[in-house]
Amino acid sequence: MYGVGLGPGDPELMTLRAARIIAEADVIAYHCARHGRSIARSIAAPHLRPEHIEERLMYPITVETTDHPGGYRGALDDFYEEAAARLAAHLDAGRTVAVLAEGDPFFYGSYQHMHKRLAHRYPTEVVPGVTSISAAAARLGTPLCEAEEVLTVIPGTLPEDELAARLAATDSAVVMKLGRTFPAVRRAMETSGRLDEARYVERATMSGERTGRLADIDPESVPYFSVAVVPSRTATPPPAPEGGEVVVVGTGPAGPLWLTPETRRALADADELVGYTTYLDRVPHRPGQIRHGSDNKVESERAEFALDLARRGRRVAVVSGGDPGVFAMATAVLEVASQAAYADVPVRVLPGVTAANAAAAKAGAPLGHDYAVLSLSDRLKPWEVIAERLHAAAAADLVLALYNPGSRSRTWQVGKARELLLEHRAPDTPVVLGRDVGGPQESVRIVRLGELDPAQVDMRTILLVGSSQTRAVRRGDGHEIVWTPRRYPE
Repeated sequence: MYGVGLGPGDPELMTLRAARIIAEADVIAYHCARHGRSIARSIAAPHLRPEHIEERLMYPITVETTDHPGGYRGALDDFYEEAAARLAAHLDAGRTVAVLAEGDPFFYGSYQHMHKRLAHRYPTEVVPGVTSISAAAARLGTPLCEAEEVLTVIPGTLPEDELAARLAATDSAVVMKLGRTFPAVRRAMETSGRLDEARYVERATMSGERTGRLADIDPESVPYFSVAVVPSRTATPPPAPEGGEVVVVGTGPAGPLWLTPETRRALADADELVGYTTYLDRVPHRPGQIRHGSDNKVESERAEFALDLARRGRRVAVVSGGDPGVFAMATAVLEVASQAAYADVPVRVLPGVTAANAAAAKAGAPLGHDYAVLSLSDRLKPWEVIAERLHAAAAADLVLALYNPGSRSRTWQVGKARELLLEHRAPDTPVVLGRDVGGPQESVRIVRLGELDPAQVDMRTILLVGSSQTRAVRRGDGHEIVWTPRRYPE
């Protein structure tokens, strides 16, 4: 059995091997809808012989409903089983079978269903073919991806919000299976900010080929054999928006695994990146982007610099660690943006995974009930305020997430906080020490409040101090987890 890739439609784009196998095969099999016409057969027609046995594998349904007891999927499964049995009869009789497939047999092709049912029983070869993706890019005359760009292939049948997320998170994209899905795909393009870049290709290399801007296409005119393409930004930069803006983004506690699709899109769209150098290093380099790194102690200056760039028409991403609104850059940017000079500069804040949630997930679920978030840094507020809030939160029996617990210049605060908390908490209260969560030096340890050693805490550590209800449990594998019940005792 051969799975023969025919390419995107033009018979001249078939490979020499595909043409030879078709000509030499005993049986030519191809899928078609109930109207009986087959694009695959029309592509292979120049190589068909009168003595060929043709097996037309006609789908019982395409997109319509069915009264099959197994529903749509059940009807198709039965069809594939019956089609495989027909091909197996030829193979058992010693005939060579060539199953035709538009594009490439292993790329969204119907041939795959025959392969899964027959390849383990008979000698099988798959002949690759030029995909519709390659054909669409060629007809548009623009590269799909360059250098470190990532190409994502997306079926248009995904839910609309999933489409938008995938489009937002990638550099280049091709959306397959349009037709009835086109309206949702177009809305997803708009939601993800990719509509102005998107191009449309219909029946690439075939009769009736059409290309154009996706935004200009009438949804009622879109057939199944069409694709949406978001090409390389390196080759074709997206249209510049009118006016600049500042987007404050959170990169999460570590690297790219913690970025949201929305954040990835904002970082990709930015003309200039502004931020603490350590956080900027987490963001992939892109051609044409300008980076402005600085020390971690010049937040107001950094915010003003970003707003000045935006006022001059630049798209600026201010890069923050964790969540930008939790002891991070969002406040600094909004404080400066509230000045009259920057009142007309658009500012957006995009959330990120904050250290408390990241460390909690690694340890179990210590934040499963009410909790309070405090910073132990007395650089921007007096220690007396910190102590008062610690007392109040501890007396309320809240789990505590303590940020900025210590640094090279602040060494006594953790010890003092432990003393204050022991006035309200038992010495065996679980405490999670999360350091560099998600990073190469990740360490998540569980200690008891009475044994908390300030020397083990630095600026890259977050402390999660349990309430009276928080439990530490050692499971069968020896791993200790921490969790706080959602139900509070009466």
